[in-house]
Amino acid sequence: MSMARILAVVNQKGGVGKTTTSVNLAAALAQAGQRVLLVDLDPQGNATMGSGVDKRTLSRTVYHVLLGLGEAANIRTRSQSGRYDLMPANRELAGAEVELVEMPNREARLRDALAGIAGDYDYILIDCPPSLSLLTINGLVAAQAVLIPMQCEYYALEGLSDLVGTIKRVRAHLNPTLEIAGLLRTMFDPRNTLSLQVSEQLETHFGDKVYRVLVPRNVRLAEAPSYGAPAVVWDPASKGAKAYIALAEELLARREKR
Repeated sequence: MSMARILAVVNQKGGVGKTTTSVNLAAALAQAGQRVLLVDLDPQGNATMGSGVDKRTLSRTVYHVLLGLGEAANIRTRSQSGRYDLMPANRELAGAEVELVEMPNREARLRDALAGIAGDYDYILIDCPPSLSLLTINGLVAAQAVLIPMQCEYYALEGLSDLVGTIKRVRAHLNPTLEIAGLLRTMFDPRNTLSLQVSEQLETHFGDKVYRVLVPRNVRLAEAPSYGAPAVVWDPASKGAKAYIALAEELLARREKR
């Protein structure tokens, strides 16, 4: 699995831009010539819909992959708008949480499923649900590194310490090579004093783990999913799209230095 760079996009707090980041980063990396797979690990299926795939018409999803009812290679589909491959999800995935509890190797089901197709990609992005659930643990065990989108507000800092603790526990018991790839400041408003203060605190504590790119509050990012396309495709000139294109460039530059 060394060929693909596997990133879990994680934050247990909802509404911080996880899915927006996953979809737009996948499309921006694809535009940069990378072979990309986006895994939708959230039962809400928002990354699936945002990729232009109707979750209501799917007969096979990541649910079947996790439960061993289908091969990952056969269940991935294509996001025509984003030009990347997608392992889709819908509400059926919510049942996997209960069914996985009794299964052997339950935390590593996704990792094992991806092993056979990782060589087909340069990047695999995993959009995790907004909770520290068994689905999220599967994402963390499958990943090499964690990308954490977060808003610059007080509660975000509190939640970040919980998430870092979870990452440490996963590294200790399930995935010893897991690392934090970076923290992405989303919905950033430079007019907000608290945003600036929290941003500075993040840079002080996490240093170069904080991506230089700041994703601004941008209505085009919110509108794009209703058109079934990532914002970087639907409105590449928007400020939000430009931020994710810059993030893809930063990721690629960091990987070259590794």
